[in-house]
Amino acid sequence: MQRFTFLFIVFALTDFSGTVLAEANHAETARAWVTAVNTSRDAHIAAAKQYMAEDGVATQSRYVGFGFTWDPVDDNSRMIVSRVTPGSPAAGVLKSGDEFLSVQGIEVNAETLGKLSFRGAPGKPVSAVILRDGVEQPISVTRGIIESSISKQEFLTWASTQSDDDWSPDRFVIHDVIAQGDVAYVWSTIWDTDNVTDVPFETHAITRIRFNAEGQIYRLATVTEERFVLEQTGWNISR
Repeated sequence: MQRFTFLFIVFALTDFSGTVLAEANHAETARAWVTAVNTSRDAHIAAAKQYMAEDGVATQSRYVGFGFTWDPVDDNSRMIVSRVTPGSPAAGVLKSGDEFLSVQGIEVNAETLGKLSFRGAPGKPVSAVILRDGVEQPISVTRGIIESSISKQEFLTWASTQSDDDWSPDRFVIHDVIAQGDVAYVWSTIWDTDNVTDVPFETHAITRIRFNAEGQIYRLATVTEERFVLEQTGWNISR
């Protein structure tokens, strides 16, 4: 009986120490990940290659709109589609390389980029004119709720085509990292400058990372104070 009790205690302590070690490793990886994300494009790419599982997925923030991303071109005077979110209202209408010329009759230029009607109530159609393969064509997209995620390979492919100039914020601080079981949370604050209005802002960010059995990042998502950012940069939400 004593020998059985002794063995049980040994196994329990071994399991406990293994859990503590795994959680410490998860916390260290989570801190390294958030640091890389906010340092540079190359650091972010290197972290994805090192820490993400091959089937790892990053869940992106939900919003109401078309469902595409674009890259600033010619000092933010042009809007060219870089990626269309699968299953979004824009899927089947837009494709990578399309350039927006006007939205709801408003010409796209450096002064209007932040005033275009991509966001707003879901279910409302928005007309636009795009340039595709040198030919102008009218389109209409009905706004919808966008829920999207990006796989490791999708991220690496996209990131390799991006500029490092505006990748990282002006400054960031990690306040706390907590790991429990296969999940880690990172609380940070980010200070940056809006690339459209050139107005500085700050936001808290909470990053949740889930690890697989091998200690690699399997799922991750970051939540920020998006409305607070809009208010700091001069925008408001109205009906």
